[in-house]
Amino acid sequence: MKIREAHRDKYIISTDKDKLDILSIHKFLANETDWANEIPIETMKTSIENSLNFGLYHEDKQIGFARIISDYSTIAYLGDVYILDEYRGKGLSKWLMNEIMEHPNLQGLRRWILLTNTAEWLYKKFGFTEIPNPEFYMEKHNPNVYKGKDKTKTDMV
Repeated sequence: MKIREAHRDKYIISTDKDKLDILSIHKFLANETDWANEIPIETMKTSIENSLNFGLYHEDKQIGFARIISDYSTIAYLGDVYILDEYRGKGLSKWLMNEIMEHPNLQGLRRWILLTNTAEWLYKKFGFTEIPNPEFYMEKHNPNVYKGKDKTKTDMV
């Protein structure tokens, strides 16, 4: 898949996996989120390897991230979206979402999925709605899957 980049002032959004700061992404996801709390770095690396990733950078520092899991024809799951606290309130989350939604390989999909309990206001601007028939929705969820796994030195960074 062709790498895409967008520039705005000193900010860059890129789909280049080689630019990702794996340690900073892991530090945020493992320590600052409910959904990926304590995720082992190897698990996170595997998820990145098998996703379309969007890194958000200020100059050369990684300040945000999002990833898409998709078959690129019918469905996409948006996950692991974040922007570091000190960069919020600058319109960067809207810009990141816009870049994701306009990606050429993500056009014409029948369904987008997002699980969130934060920033619903942002996602609604991009057409996300609450599930109209939640009684049709099923899941197998293990919220403690990362608890107690062996940690590496990088997990503690």
